[in-house]
Amino acid sequence: MPHARSFTKLAVGLVAATALFGLAACTPEPASTPKPTATAAPESPEPAAYDGPLHFVGDELDWFLLSADEIAAVVPGATEFSEPSASLLQISDGGGPEPEPAICSALMAEASLGSVGARSLIWRAENEQDGRLHVLQFANAEQAQRRMDDYIAGAAQCREFAYGQSASSFDSVVIEDDGVRSVAGSLVIGDPMTGWQHYIGVASVGNVLVEFSHSYAGDSVLDAEAAARALHDRAQQARELLVEDLTANPPVSPTEPPAANTSAPWSDWTIGFDGVGPLRLGDDIDAVVATVPDADVSAPEWAPDKRTLTSIDGSASLEVSAQEGGTAVATILAGKIALYGEPPVDGAALPRAGGVAVGDPIENAITAFPEGTSVRVVAAGLHFYEVSTREGRMLLFHTDHDIATPGALITGITAEDGTLRREYYFGAHLD
Repeated sequence: MPHARSFTKLAVGLVAATALFGLAACTPEPASTPKPTATAAPESPEPAAYDGPLHFVGDELDWFLLSADEIAAVVPGATEFSEPSASLLQISDGGGPEPEPAICSALMAEASLGSVGARSLIWRAENEQDGRLHVLQFANAEQAQRRMDDYIAGAAQCREFAYGQSASSFDSVVIEDDGVRSVAGSLVIGDPMTGWQHYIGVASVGNVLVEFSHSYAGDSVLDAEAAARALHDRAQQARELLVEDLTANPPVSPTEPPAANTSAPWSDWTIGFDGVGPLRLGDDIDAVVATVPDADVSAPEWAPDKRTLTSIDGSASLEVSAQEGGTAVATILAGKIALYGEPPVDGAALPRAGGVAVGDPIENAITAFPEGTSVRVVAAGLHFYEVSTREGRMLLFHTDHDIATPGALITGITAEDGTLRREYYFGAHLD
């Protein structure tokens, strides 16, 4: 029996082996597994193009400048060009007859009135007068575009107009496309032999106006279409550069600064683009004054929109001013905008701006706050260095001398909300 059991196991084993072999012989070869391929990483979506306010600031104004060759190609008689500079010369004397219609004043007034930043280029005109090109930054696009509205209206209404007793004219071309507007032409005030004649041109996009003026005499002729097109195309290029830059680097909203200690010495406060210490730009003037309950407050009868705050120990004072015709705080001044023969203010007890104090050399402000503009206002005898933010907030560093004067000292520092500045209209927006 043991032998039989062994044979049976062997027979069963052979049968099982044969069955398995047969099954294996009938099973198809498995399909070959495809080699793995590298999977491309998902592409990051392109950022959406920036579509916010077109607010240029600082050295972005350089994008609007025309070269000397480009100006000479469209402005007859333009020669001896200066290098572009971050400076602005304002006469700001006003006066003169009222033109009829009133909108024609826009063609003769200084375009830079109310601006918060500038780049300038000067050249020699054929009659030995200076020609100029200004790139002018305003606090916001609304201000700049309202000014441009005046120029467009002037081009339409001032083909012939009266200035005093003189017949005058503005022969011009307007271009309005792709969100950019420009106008250029020949402005003749009075008789061509005894009055004055200027080629002028203006373009605008966002918060910027670009304007040129060139005095001429004789039979010189401006190609107004070419001049307007040159300004227009450069402004369009600047807009494209800004959109590209802000798409790649979206602007960040300013953060609210930490609350200042109202009981601390005023010299511990900071002058910034939002205000001075606990005093906030844009707030109601009475509410602002109330934030420093220990200060002595005076309000001159001749200027009801101003308050002078003096510290409890009498060592420091600040001048707070509301916007013209309103109550929102537009400026806060530490020190003086000019001395006019009076002694300077001791800056030791006053707040500082970025570490820069009243009494410091103006070079300290230029180093601490680059990309600003040096301004001289001839009629008022004022000199200051101004720097602004994309939101239209400003710091002005006042001095008693030309900014280029070595060792010129800061007499005062102003924090200002440029969006609350007085705007200069000449007809298109007058009631």
